[in-house]
Amino acid sequence: MTGAAAAAGKVLAIGIGNPDRGDDGIGPLVAQRIAECRLSGVTTLIRSGDALALIEDWTRHDAVVLIDAAAMPKSRCPTPGRVHRIDLLTEPFPPEISLASTHMFGVVEAVGLARALGMLPGRMIAFAIEGTEFGPGAGLSPEVAAAAGETAARIVAEVRGIPNRD
Repeated sequence: MTGAAAAAGKVLAIGIGNPDRGDDGIGPLVAQRIAECRLSGVTTLIRSGDALALIEDWTRHDAVVLIDAAAMPKSRCPTPGRVHRIDLLTEPFPPEISLASTHMFGVVEAVGLARALGMLPGRMIAFAIEGTEFGPGAGLSPEVAAAAGETAARIVAEVRGIPNRD
């Protein structure tokens, strides 16, 4: 965990992904950029594995921002670096976007389970960045790497607009 100590009622930004699997490393990179801003009331976390642990991560927070790579089907003409913002409480998860999970139980399933159990935070936003290269040992593609700064800036602006409930 990076950033300020976790506290109830605050914002949690979670970068999801594996930096050793190409564009899947965009979530942790964006989370690190957010942590460098040292925003009051914002905790950052990087997760590379168990998506089920996400539910426990966000239980004490009022607002959660998930950042992950998105694998688009080739038939949909993926645009590496394109950012999708999804309000997970009011919008269905777009079926054409597949978050780049390397596990059978991914982010979409974790959100669905938390919804069924009544364990979603009061606000939950996902930023899914389209990628194309997810092979082991690959680095970020140039287009996805270029999206990191813009995505972090969008998230910082958004979380600054969330009321601080001290």
